[in-house]
Amino acid sequence: MGEKRAITPEASSSSDEKAVAHHTEGHGENHAAATDEYVFSTLHCTMDRASTVLTQRDRYGNALIHIDPEAERRLRWKLDLMIVPTVALLYLFCFIDRANIGNARIAGLEKDLNLTGYDYNGLLSVFYISYIVFEIPSNIGCKYFGPGWFIPTISLGFGGLSIAMAFVNNFAQAAAVRFLLGAFEAGMLPGIAYYLSRWYRRSELTFRLGLYIVMAPMAGAFGGLLASGILQLESFGSLTTWRMIFAIEGVITCVLALISYITLTDRPETARWLTQAEKDLAILRIKSERVGTTEVLDKMDVKKLMRGILNPVTLSTSFIFLLNNITVQGVSFFAPTIVRSIYPGKSTVMTQLLTVPPYVVGGFFTLLLPAISWKMDRRQIIIMSCAPLVIVGFIIFLATTNTEARYAAIFLLSSSIFALGPMTNSQVSANVVSDTARSSAIGMNVMCGNIGGLVSTWSFLPTDGPNYPIGNGLNLAAISTIFIVATAMLFWMKKDNKRREALSVEEELAGMSREEVQDLDWKHPAFRWKP
Repeated sequence: MGEKRAITPEASSSSDEKAVAHHTEGHGENHAAATDEYVFSTLHCTMDRASTVLTQRDRYGNALIHIDPEAERRLRWKLDLMIVPTVALLYLFCFIDRANIGNARIAGLEKDLNLTGYDYNGLLSVFYISYIVFEIPSNIGCKYFGPGWFIPTISLGFGGLSIAMAFVNNFAQAAAVRFLLGAFEAGMLPGIAYYLSRWYRRSELTFRLGLYIVMAPMAGAFGGLLASGILQLESFGSLTTWRMIFAIEGVITCVLALISYITLTDRPETARWLTQAEKDLAILRIKSERVGTTEVLDKMDVKKLMRGILNPVTLSTSFIFLLNNITVQGVSFFAPTIVRSIYPGKSTVMTQLLTVPPYVVGGFFTLLLPAISWKMDRRQIIIMSCAPLVIVGFIIFLATTNTEARYAAIFLLSSSIFALGPMTNSQVSANVVSDTARSSAIGMNVMCGNIGGLVSTWSFLPTDGPNYPIGNGLNLAAISTIFIVATAMLFWMKKDNKRREALSVEEELAGMSREEVQDLDWKHPAFRWKP
């Protein structure tokens, strides 16, 4: 091994700030050609020094560094405290504002708006049409304008539209508001996922996505509690019954959005709550995972956008998320209706409350499974494991009309369907390289997921009630297909990694400029799929 060289920043009296990064041997055969060891302390270092270290890479484009785990742990804890709570609260009310129409339905919305036949299903579908159309453009906009401004702005927009929903008087007005609501909410799920990928490593991202996507089942639980509490009020201004649900929840969303303009930080360089040393370390650790590139926030171009969309793992995972959302969104929109069909004699408030326990179970697993994924740094096997309990739940729905068994089946459905949100988004994020490709890959995944949401709006039809055999059969087929596709992709990723091992990296990259190498993204010969 060559002589050790040190890049030494200015001295500091605070030993607690020290963070050492150095190259170590034994990181796989692709690192065998590395000849130098670098020691780097992030104490009061400049961004130029951090960039200098990251230009020291092996011949395959991998950064020759290892970051001190204790310094990284302190930084990660600080990021968790400053970033996750804001995005989690915003997503909680994003999902409440989307799904509260289910609570409003059993509180008299259909009767007051004179909805008949499939009008309710139509209202749900209108939302998903705009949601799908604006999905990828919204995530591109999130990168262009910066998530620190973009996410609060769209949150303010859909909060205002939730308030507007309290004043609609017919199907046409309600459909128009729901269409606009979908346009504003389109950027929320992929935007937050993309935003967190600016701060967290591949292995860490899954659990952090879980920390805010858990708000989906919590929205079902909290939304039911909140709706039942709101319905106890006589009025909210001039509004009564279901109109109060939309208005009060919309006002809360708008307040949170205004606060988030202050609390959300766009990227590490602009974080006032990080020291310069912590900013450098935050950037350094993200750069260290980027094969063949030294940029964290690269310039946007069409080639990289298409690399994210046409990535084989993105396409297969997006199909899985599409199928998953047939179930997730169907349960979210129709849970109160399903519970009412199981217990037709219960009051409206009691029906709302009976939807809460299954969502609590769902929230638990939405944190547990990503936590396991974080420790294992594996996602595909967890995606596969989400299917079996849900399959059993839908079999119970199809096999019996016993009320206790059918209510228990809802718990089985909730056990893992929500966990596929963080799992699939982190999987597509882990299997691209550039920031641009990541934004389009996540956008593609969520767009396909919402195509599944559109299908879900027609999965539980009035003519299919009260037992809904068609809807339950459709969902059983969807979750079974998830298991098959996820298993097939796991074997494909391992097989393709073996193929890549046999490639000569030098020959594959011969004659390419630095820009051309960076544009390869997942096609870089040293890149390996991360199952």
